[in-house]
Amino acid sequence: MTDPLTVGFFAIAIMLLLSLIGVPVGIAMGAVAVAGLWTIGGPAFALNTLTNLPFATSSDYAFVVIPMFVLMGAIASSSGITQELFGFSNLLLRSARGALFQATILASAGFAAISGSTLVNAALFTRIALTEMLRLGYDKAFSAGCIAAAGTIAALIPPSISFVIYGLLTGESVAELLIAGVIPGLVTTAAYMIGTWIMVRANPGLAPAPQPRAAIREIGKSALALWATFLLAGIVIGGIYLGFTTPSGAGALGAMGALAIAIARGRLSRAALAECLRSAAAVTAALFIVIIGGLIFTRFFLVAGTVTSATDLLQSFDLAPTAFIIVLVLIFIVLGMFMDPLAMQVMTLPFVYPMVKALGYDGIWFGVIMVKLVELAVLTPPVGMNLFAVIGASEGKVSLHQIYRGILPFIVIEFLVLALLIAVPELSLWLPGQMFSK
Repeated sequence: MTDPLTVGFFAIAIMLLLSLIGVPVGIAMGAVAVAGLWTIGGPAFALNTLTNLPFATSSDYAFVVIPMFVLMGAIASSSGITQELFGFSNLLLRSARGALFQATILASAGFAAISGSTLVNAALFTRIALTEMLRLGYDKAFSAGCIAAAGTIAALIPPSISFVIYGLLTGESVAELLIAGVIPGLVTTAAYMIGTWIMVRANPGLAPAPQPRAAIREIGKSALALWATFLLAGIVIGGIYLGFTTPSGAGALGAMGALAIAIARGRLSRAALAECLRSAAAVTAALFIVIIGGLIFTRFFLVAGTVTSATDLLQSFDLAPTAFIIVLVLIFIVLGMFMDPLAMQVMTLPFVYPMVKALGYDGIWFGVIMVKLVELAVLTPPVGMNLFAVIGASEGKVSLHQIYRGILPFIVIEFLVLALLIAVPELSLWLPGQMFSK
């Protein structure tokens, strides 16, 4: 009988090959897994899995939080919130050199509190900020890298789709995971802003001379327009933290709140609402295809014995807990260079999560580390999805070579923040420990 690890590596290789030739990653995982299950258990077993698992997943009420968070972000972006956040941040920071870099990072962090998609953040702020950066003489490569990196903050600050998926796959509390991402998200924001400030000081050619300081009245007027952002963030983050609602309920309330704000502002026509609903449905369907394909792939690994063999192999090395985490981080970084981040998360968690728990690590803390690795995956070439989101939204203004060059400093910052989160677990665990719903 073929060794289970060999079977697993062979299946992954075929899946990656299919992805490279253009087959969607969710379809590639599902097709390879069904073929494997057919070979191992026969046609009845494979068809039974293909019939029952997708239905069980898509009909699970817990998953309703995903379309609600996606819809909230889509409607919020249509209501002008992103422009308000960027305008305020720019006015506040205008007198500093590299102000648009800092404004993009700060505004992206603000929008992350009402949008759980890194790709949406990156694409939106490319359209809003990049043209202005280039008009004023900012370095094109660094500008593109800054926008792509700032978009990843949405993976940490709730509502985060990455945390939702991690919680649903591992059984950890989605509410605690979402709250656990707040401080790491703020730390990442601060690290980006400090790092950008240092780099602009070291290389003044990255940004033009600062503009005159904005008037206090102008800043105050712009700040008053942010009430919608604070309201939606308060509904979602505050509702979960105080125990007033579940993540699914918070998502529904947030989507309803975003809809009410957009209608009250007169910025949501029937056509715009239809486009928001279509976009949310398309994004949700794409996510579910990857999730279901990954779960079928995981089922194949379990049946083939690959999960057990891989677990036994890693445990046979008898690594110290810290060394084990470092090895995992290195593996995920390499995988993230070539795999879709969501597929990487769905495919690896059944292997990794039980081992992490067996070593005594907190599942909530590891969820933060996992999401941080997902952030890295969307930034690392050659398959960095945020990089391609910026290129696509730039409409030809940015080349692949330029964004590869511009993202490198931010990848270094990401590594530093990741090391800090591993060394100081309290950054991830303190706030969930204070939740009223515990």
